[in-house]
Order: sequence, then C-alpha cells, then structure tokens
Amino acid sequence: MLKDTVRTGSYRSAIINNGHLFKGKTVLDVGCGTGILSMFAAKAGASHVVGIDMSNIIDQAQKIIEANGFKDTITLVKGKLEEAELPIDQFDIIISEWMGYFLLYESMLDTVLLARDKYLKPDGLIFPDTAKLLFAAIEDQDYKEEKINFWDNVYGFDYSCIKDIALREPLVDTVELKAVVTDPYVIKEINLLTATKEDLTFTAPFSLAATRDDYVHAFLAWFDIVFDCTHKKVKFSTGPHAQYTHWKQTVFYTPSTITIKKGQEITGRISCAPNKRNNRDLDIAISYAVGDEEEEATVDYKMS
Repeated sequence: MLKDTVRTGSYRSAIINNGHLFKGKTVLDVGCGTGILSMFAAKAGASHVVGIDMSNIIDQAQKIIEANGFKDTITLVKGKLEEAELPIDQFDIIISEWMGYFLLYESMLDTVLLARDKYLKPDGLIFPDTAKLLFAAIEDQDYKEEKINFWDNVYGFDYSCIKDIALREPLVDTVELKAVVTDPYVIKEINLLTATKEDLTFTAPFSLAATRDDYVHAFLAWFDIVFDCTHKKVKFSTGPHAQYTHWKQTVFYTPSTITIKKGQEITGRISCAPNKRNNRDLDIAISYAVGDEEEEATVDYKMS
C-alpha cells in the first residue's frame, strides 16, 4: 500500500484535508497493517485511534507509531476483530483499506461491516464509504494468443484440456485504454453505511454498447472508490483510464471471439459469490449475448 501513490495519497487527502471531521473523534482502523492510516487520523486531530490487525506486521507498526510520536494517541490491538477486546466501546469513524482484486477477492469488507455493526456510533462515518464495480469489453487478441490459445499446440502436442482451466482463471493485469471497445457499465454499487454481508453475493445485469467496429476477446472489470462524506469529494479509480494501482484490472477471457459493430450491445448478467469451500475465493459466472442473438453463452470463472 505504501508504494501505491494513488491509494495512499487518496486516503491521506480524505483524512488530512478533513480535519474538521476527525478533530476530537475516536477512530477505528480495521486491518491497520503498518499503521499509516492510523497516523493520518492522529495527525488530522483524532483524540484516540485504535488499530487492529491479526498479522505480525503489527509488531513493526508499534515501533513505527512510537518512532513518530503517536504512542499516546494510537493503540494497536493484535488479533481478529471478531474475538478481540477493544479499549473503546464505540467509535466516531472507521477507516480501512479493505479492497481486493475485482474489489471483493480476498477483501476485508465483511470484517469492516462487522466492525460497523459492532463498534460504529449511530451517526458515525466510514472512510471510504462508497465503492463501484465497473464492467466493459476489450480487444485483446495478442495476449489471448499468448496466455490461452498457447495450449492448443505445445511443441506439437495437444494441451487443450489446460486451455479450459486457464480460460476460467481471471487474469489480474493492466490493460491499455485503447483496448476497451465498449462503454463501461456499473454492475455493483456498495454503500458501506448500509450494505450487508449478503449483498456481497449478487447477480447483476449489464449492457455494453460498442464504441467502434471491432472484436471482443474478453470482459474487463475494475472499481472506483469514493470518500463521499468528505467536504470536497475524494475518489480514485482502478480502471484502464486511470493512473496505475496495485489492483490493476481483472480480465475474463471468452471461449470464442465476439464480433461487434459500433452501437451494437452485448447484454447479459454477471453473478458473484464466495466459494463454498474457501470464502476468500470467488465464483463468478458471466452470461452474454450480442445484439438480437437469442442464445446466451455462459462461462464460469473462479478467482483463487
């Protein structure tokens, strides 16, 4: 997180530039890591900050906090939020960098929602408080040849059984904006003040309008984050149009190439649910059809 200037800079702007929201307030930092968000909150004027993390990084965070003079303002707790006892019963503000790839893969959102229900005051704030998941289609012939179609002929041998496995594993990578051939579509919006854990399992329709005549080799997903409660809105995007972030974008290759004309629509739906064996993994299904086609294609993917 520290080297990702987009995300760390956005959190700093949202917190430091809104001292009027933090001054004299109690703050809970969920998944505090090295304590950078906790120190932003303390610097913004919070009366007390509690950071919680279950990993050993919190031992280094304690040294960092002491080295920067926040020993009396920041208290760190090592353990799971579900089991730990915190020194404060209710907080004015919750801060957390909870997002994962495809927004929800290995994310801590369910823990943040638990923290909200258990520790946030009725009129409390959450930083950030809004997340949007977006969807588009891309032309990606060269990369698909390299990553997927490679298995059709491996030194003269048929490895096509692996091709199907490779196809069903979404690829996290950076995609150039020029590869995007449709308008984006918002498939999921999450308000952290009202969302429930059940909302993280969803099925959503989409309609992607082609911006030019081209071919589609994959679907693309990314997310936008908004600190809606700030005086001057702070937001950042992980999309192909935006500055690089650690989250990059998520690519879902289609089994066959789709031909589209400008103005034509690819319609369908996407479903997302935690995997039943490991709830940090995601089961994602995408169904789609082009234009007036009656028959839909459906592909099941797994992020693991």
